[in-house]
Amino acid sequence: MNIQEFDLVVIGGGSGGVRAGRVAASHGAKVAIIEEHRYGGTCVIRGCVPKKLFVYASDFAQQFEDASGFGWTSVKPKHDWATLVAAKDREIKRLESVYKRLLHEAEVTTFDGRAVLLDEHTVQVGERILHARIVLIATGATPVKPLVPGSELMITSNEAFDFPAFPQRVAILGGGYIACEFAGIYSGLGADVVQIHRGDQILRGFDEDVRTHLATEMQKSGIALRLSQRAVRVERREGALRITVDSGDHFDVDAVLAATGRRPNTSALGLEKAGVRLAESGAVLVDAYSRTSVNSIFAVGDVTDRVALTPVAIQEGHAFADTMFGNNPRAVLHSNVPSAVFSRPNAASVGLTEAEASSGGRAIDVYRTQFKPMRATLSGRDEQILMKIVVDAKTDRMLGAHMVGDNAGEIIQGLAIAITAGATKAHLSATLGIHPTVAEEFVTLGASIRSSQRIEKNRKTCRCTGLPHAGS
Repeated sequence: MNIQEFDLVVIGGGSGGVRAGRVAASHGAKVAIIEEHRYGGTCVIRGCVPKKLFVYASDFAQQFEDASGFGWTSVKPKHDWATLVAAKDREIKRLESVYKRLLHEAEVTTFDGRAVLLDEHTVQVGERILHARIVLIATGATPVKPLVPGSELMITSNEAFDFPAFPQRVAILGGGYIACEFAGIYSGLGADVVQIHRGDQILRGFDEDVRTHLATEMQKSGIALRLSQRAVRVERREGALRITVDSGDHFDVDAVLAATGRRPNTSALGLEKAGVRLAESGAVLVDAYSRTSVNSIFAVGDVTDRVALTPVAIQEGHAFADTMFGNNPRAVLHSNVPSAVFSRPNAASVGLTEAEASSGGRAIDVYRTQFKPMRATLSGRDEQILMKIVVDAKTDRMLGAHMVGDNAGEIIQGLAIAITAGATKAHLSATLGIHPTVAEEFVTLGASIRSSQRIEKNRKTCRCTGLPHAGS
């Protein structure tokens, strides 16, 4: 049997795998990438990209409503689901072709099919056998459904962009960022949405103020949040799906979306046979340089037990390639990783939450404001923005920044630079704001309150007039 030799074989053509392959090839390595489905991975094909396009689409209904407050003649727009789906498909197809072109230009050999490790250096894909000095696992993760009767009637985020017809009633299971994002998407496009979550609040792991504030704003937009409730079964009922929760209540809907977690794609890859150790969750265990328990096998991205975000996977892939093929050993720091939830409204964070920062008895100062944005003064919309920073009281260094409101991700990205660079609250206060913007509120935050005390709503004053700020 003909065996093809490579310096690196990458299993998985998503963001992390493609970056690793391209960078390794730029360092002179002979590289192959194996992809079972479509190049681009979860992010491009069924995650970040289509989701953000649908978020944009869902925002327009609110913008049409708000326009009348600014003198625009009110209209009753109609959304065409099929047009959105077709436009999304065209964009994903374009991006997939870009991924393939970049690999071709980097002289990376691609193989389509299911990869299986035969040993620590040998990979089989179809009838082909590939031998590599180094193997990289970059197979990502996949959504899972709760184990309840009727779970086969549920869909996951993989199918959520491709309904033949738009569902007018949707039940969403889960309280994480995926559940919150799809709740906003479907609600914004006109569906009646009920979001069912077994926890007592959404967005576990985020700052408590962010969690509470976002839940309030989501409910204002019409999303029915059912917290501390668990789905117990789904069944077909007269052309609908009936979902029943443990309180005994039930909801008749057109679709049930399970957004209750993801598991690493490690089954049937031959990892155990090759000697690779896995966590109980199925994630590949790696060290700081992405090396597994086998010296010749590495792993990056969502298939590991680290931070499951596309930019993190890309950084890990790049660092791996530099370390193994570029004579530049480096590890990715997984602290101060900024993240955004593209819910309606958006939420974003970087650094430590208030609870994390104060753990161990560290003295902290908390700065927080909540206000109506200027746009809402004329639109009449009932909305509040939340902005918050957490500071080390001893060093004045900023430890975390958090926001709920439109463009939260765009604004927190800038603060992520400052926090990564070690900026202090004094640096923030010395920075002039751009007036009138929402972002300026971060640099004009006034007196702090210790985290052990209840934070009271700040009242801000516009420095240019001495009058209360239009967003207060």
